[in-house]
Amino acid sequence: MPLTRVNPKIKMTVSTDSQIMESGQSHMNENNQLCTQDKLMQAAIDLISAKGYDGVSTREIAAEAGLSEKTLFRHFGSKQNLLEKAYDRYLYAAEMQKIFKENLTGNLHEDLLMISRTYHKIMNRNRKLVMISMQVGDHLPGFRNNTQNHPRQLHEILTNYFKHMSDQGKLFTKDPSLTAVSFMWMNLGAFLNTTHVVQTFTDIEIDAFIEESVRLFTRALTP
Repeated sequence: MPLTRVNPKIKMTVSTDSQIMESGQSHMNENNQLCTQDKLMQAAIDLISAKGYDGVSTREIAAEAGLSEKTLFRHFGSKQNLLEKAYDRYLYAAEMQKIFKENLTGNLHEDLLMISRTYHKIMNRNRKLVMISMQVGDHLPGFRNNTQNHPRQLHEILTNYFKHMSDQGKLFTKDPSLTAVSFMWMNLGAFLNTTHVVQTFTDIEIDAFIEESVRLFTRALTP
């Protein structure tokens, strides 16, 4: 995995789901279609977050987005598919892949700080969607497996990173995969501690946690 110098200003962008768009459309039509999809996704996230998955109909979602139910079905086919596409669109896999491809420095401490900060930025930005996935994942066939694609991809690229750093003599780990899981669970636990899912026992700021946890993690892995 090649490492490049980090850009002075890291730009984080939400990935676009180009597979949804039909080929041959003009740039303006593509933008219109994305706008329509995003309106429906945001409406679904807001309504389901407030009323629960079973408490919201596709008609309500379409009306909240200022669109017709027919338009919703034309773009997504079903409420579950809409929610799955929203998860694919807004969660962290694409942004993390971009960081690992373009923004790593080869300095373990700097890299882990960047990865951890970006993870929490994305999770907090999509807090409603993450909470929805935790609430409905066990009740929708295939949905939980769909949501696991993001941590699976992050685990893979983080494992490859730790292995590369180990091969370069910059990091010591007997099991890069286990090290990747440990880093991910550490950050997931910190995020959950900022939600109603876990009753927090401390008022430590997330930025302070990131700084300290990465410092300890770096010290433990440095040869």
